[in-house]
Amino acid sequence: MVPKDYVIGVEDILNVVFWRDKELSAEVVVRPDGKIFLPILNDVQAAGLTPLQLAEALQTAAAKFVLDPGATVIVKEIRSRKVYVVGEVTKPGTFPLANDMNVLQIIAEAGGFLEHANKDEVVIVRNENGQE
Repeated sequence: MVPKDYVIGVEDILNVVFWRDKELSAEVVVRPDGKIFLPILNDVQAAGLTPLQLAEALQTAAAKFVLDPGATVIVKEIRSRKVYVVGEVTKPGTFPLANDMNVLQIIAEAGGFLEHANKDEVVIVRNENGQE
């Protein structure tokens, strides 16, 4: 279960359920432009919203077509949060970032350090407000 304040991101998988009209319901992937596609509603902005905010927006949009649509958004899979591990580890690559993971746990996910890795030279780079 995701926290209430979770913000939907690109590549997340969502279950959108309309209680009054199952034909509008769908499992969707958030596209690189941050939008999802739903029947009748077409493209809807999802990235940057919480599931509750998106559900409210979908309910408002669907109200033009369905009486009291009752929309719910469930985050099925978080794919937007990931880290990239490169360098002297067993399995460099991209790894999903679960809540509250630390650097040691991510290095363990990457198979740990290689024998001759310089563990004192680990560099963490993160983007904040679009800057490294």
